[in-house]
Amino acid sequence: MTLPFFVYGTLRPGEVNHDLFLRGRIRSAEPGRLVGAVLYEGPGYPYAVEEPGDGEVSGDLVTAPPEGYAELLAELDRLEEYVPGDPRSLYERVERKVVRETDGAAVRAWVYVAAPAVAARLRARGRPIAGGDWRARG
Repeated sequence: MTLPFFVYGTLRPGEVNHDLFLRGRIRSAEPGRLVGAVLYEGPGYPYAVEEPGDGEVSGDLVTAPPEGYAELLAELDRLEEYVPGDPRSLYERVERKVVRETDGAAVRAWVYVAAPAVAARLRARGRPIAGGDWRARG
């Protein structure tokens, strides 16, 4: 399934991992919001933790062309230390609806959210990022 990716930290345009992994390999990047999530500070990168309620995470929907999609998906899984079924994964890649800022449409996208063990630690003693925008953290 070739879904766009919702990126909210170092993969956003202008950030270090965007340049390393996405520059020249995507068709578009447009602002979006993941509703029902809280953004937490991580060790140099953020974690989105799914929470019922009004929380939102700001980011960008990035679309990759079909010819490079599988390779990019595998590279992003490695970057995010996501291995399906591995309890040591830092993130899980999940399909979620993301609101596109340009027109308010809900778009299905891949989102890397904190894996269950990481999410539990963050909920217990993590530091939420006010406003859900990693770029605006203080």
